[in-house]
Amino acid sequence: MKLIQWSNTDASYNLAAEEYIFTNLDQHQDYLLLWQNRNAVIVGRHQNTIEEINQDYVKNHGIQVVRRMSGGGAVYHDLGNLNYSLIVNTQTSLYDFKELSLPVVRALRNLGVNAEFTGRNDLVIDGRKISGAAQMIKQGRLLHHGTLLFHSDLEMLQKVLTVKIDKIESKGIKSVRSRVTNICDHAPDLTIEGFKTELIRILQSEQDLTLEDLSREDDLGITALADSKYRTWDWNFGQSPEYNIRKDVRFNSGGMSIYLTVNKGIIESIHFYGDYFGDGDIEEIERALQNTKIQPEAVNQILLKFDIASYIHGLTADELTRFIVD
Repeated sequence: MKLIQWSNTDASYNLAAEEYIFTNLDQHQDYLLLWQNRNAVIVGRHQNTIEEINQDYVKNHGIQVVRRMSGGGAVYHDLGNLNYSLIVNTQTSLYDFKELSLPVVRALRNLGVNAEFTGRNDLVIDGRKISGAAQMIKQGRLLHHGTLLFHSDLEMLQKVLTVKIDKIESKGIKSVRSRVTNICDHAPDLTIEGFKTELIRILQSEQDLTLEDLSREDDLGITALADSKYRTWDWNFGQSPEYNIRKDVRFNSGGMSIYLTVNKGIIESIHFYGDYFGDGDIEEIERALQNTKIQPEAVNQILLKFDIASYIHGLTADELTRFIVD
């Protein structure tokens, strides 16, 4: 097994690195990756992104939102969180989460943390979650990756993953919220570096674990993949499954309900209802917004073609954009 570590904390780069190593490096070799992200929300492959994040909070705090290759639920990462990835060959379409998590459990227990595996894919201390894992299998190659909460900002985690109460009906896979805790609350002297040292020691005692660095060519390939995929709206938001959403808003001259059907990040239909006043035919705006990305810049570009205040008294194009997208 090869151990690869790197210092980049950009979530788009790091998820691209996972995919690049999974796809491009030696397919006969097993890999352990250890990496960290600065503030980011990582959503599962089959999730509806807007259903998982507090969009206003994420935007205002400069938090990255990136979709990963594997399924499962949304997670919050910061520098108090350690991510590990195992890439191995497998002959089965279902792989035991517990088996791949055991080295992590042993390392924690050796360091005085009474961690245990529970449920489908979680590690807990006293019933509170410290780690979740996800997997992806492709052409006999398995990616198993997980998070470990050492001293993450749990208040930030709660705010980032608390979605505004819009009425959303989605075909996406929804996250299951669990009670979480930090490892440092149970082992105050344990650091991320100390844990990594113990995990590496355990794996070296069980198998041939050697170090490998990413080459300059690898870095260029990862950066290109990050730019073409993991930094794009199309991947992070546009891959969301079809959903219907109702947004109820109030403004100075009335109230309005906005009904949207969105598929792959594109507005299929939108309708405005309410007790607001307006002189124009609102259906003109509804028709214009069809086939538009559910993205602030794209929606605003359409709305700026109209004198919105004549259709909905008291509103500007920028305000209506915010009501539709946020």
